[in-house]
Amino acid sequence: MIGSSEAIQRVKKQVRTVASTDSTVLLEGETGTGKELVSRAVHELSQRKNRALIKFNCAAIPHGLLERRAFRPRTGRFHRGDCPQARRFELADQGTLFLDEVGEIPLELQVKLLRILQEQEFERLGGTQTLRVNVRLVAATNRNLAAMVSDQQFRSDLFFA
Repeated sequence: MIGSSEAIQRVKKQVRTVASTDSTVLLEGETGTGKELVSRAVHELSQRKNRALIKFNCAAIPHGLLERRAFRPRTGRFHRGDCPQARRFELADQGTLFLDEVGEIPLELQVKLLRILQEQEFERLGGTQTLRVNVRLVAATNRNLAAMVSDQQFRSDLFFA
């Protein structure tokens, strides 16, 4: 991040502070304000910097495909990093997962996301084996998640996780 204004210096300080933790981060702001850039800075200043930063845009994928892309079972010849639509949480294990437009995740998938954050485990779509992952989540949205919680469009327990 480049800049010397007071606002940029404040953001840089916040990034350094949160990067030293494994806390989940929520970035809120209008489209084009640099949320992805901030997520990359958080990752690069963290202890996870030598592991993967996996980006997943929740708004760019139709809801019907969202769950399959996030929790897809292993199929055919594709393994871990070989498949362009591989399981995002497995790829981000020991690293950082950047969920862009997290406010677009349907309620039924928010339950699974909450379980991953709280228990650090999940099951692949259609699978029976429980997999453990250690993922640092950085989420971003241009929506007002607090208002969505009030309107019961976003889970309050996920918002406060």
